[in-house]
Amino acid sequence: MRKCVFLMILVGCVTGVFAQQKPQYTQYIFNNYLLNPAISGIENYIDVKAGYRKQWQGLEGAPVTSFISLHAPIGKNYLYSNANSFSEAGDNPMNRSYVQTYQASEPHHGIGFHAVMDKTGPISTSDVDVTYAYHLGITERLNLSLGVAAGFSRTSVDLSKVTVQNSNDPVIASQKSQFQPDLGAGVWLYGPTYFAGISAQSLMGDQQVAHLFATAGYKVFLAENVAAIPSFMVKYLISLPTSVDVNLKLAFKDKFWIGGSYRQDDAIAAMAGFNISSLFNLSYSYDFTTSALRSVSNGTHEIVLGLLLNNRYRVTCPQKNW
Repeated sequence: MRKCVFLMILVGCVTGVFAQQKPQYTQYIFNNYLLNPAISGIENYIDVKAGYRKQWQGLEGAPVTSFISLHAPIGKNYLYSNANSFSEAGDNPMNRSYVQTYQASEPHHGIGFHAVMDKTGPISTSDVDVTYAYHLGITERLNLSLGVAAGFSRTSVDLSKVTVQNSNDPVIASQKSQFQPDLGAGVWLYGPTYFAGISAQSLMGDQQVAHLFATAGYKVFLAENVAAIPSFMVKYLISLPTSVDVNLKLAFKDKFWIGGSYRQDDAIAAMAGFNISSLFNLSYSYDFTTSALRSVSNGTHEIVLGLLLNNRYRVTCPQKNW
């Protein structure tokens, strides 16, 4: 049975070389930057994250994804002396008083970089992009940012792991390694208790299919320092079923959070995260497979480490992107 499932995955992967699909992330709410370049520079520090995802553990050739991302605001005026600044010790964004005194960001630029490595069976894909965003406070409590991403995508096939009738077939040989330009864009709206964004990826290249994302979330206070954050993500690709993720996160002050997620016709997930200090945080999720693969899959693990560099105000969790 496992071999049959692997063969089905392999066939889909080889076909997918002509139209690569971006990796799936359970913890999208923890790093929406990977989906939307408009988030570049949203925080008042340098945001660094590294992650690893092992999908459908126990199934040979299943996807394994790793990534690293970095983004930051540009300009000392924004970093050190603007209406978005707060006390030296940092304010707790899960506190009602923070929401009451929230002020929109002053106009500023943000830049960033992310690299994603994904391997499924004999196919390896590397995506590298640089990003830029412009943030603007359009009211006292509402921010708008626009962003773009540009880079390249490299896809390679390890032909030693593929059995074909004619290894000299020019179609097969041409898939050994390919480079494609990559272009993306996004819009992000955010305030003290909400966020919403739309973005597009893979807008260039003959062998890439455009990805469209829509995300939104809202913060509901259950107590002075406890907040529930329901959110969702919709992913659309031409000729493939629309994917819908629904997420609920419970954040306790700025110390830790727990949550759950449901992905339509695919998985349910449990998540937890810890803001260990003003330097780094850590989160983990485990997906319980609900699709037909559940008979051969031991689930999916995903872990993300975050660093808050140049964190002048010693905040221990995101202020604008939660």
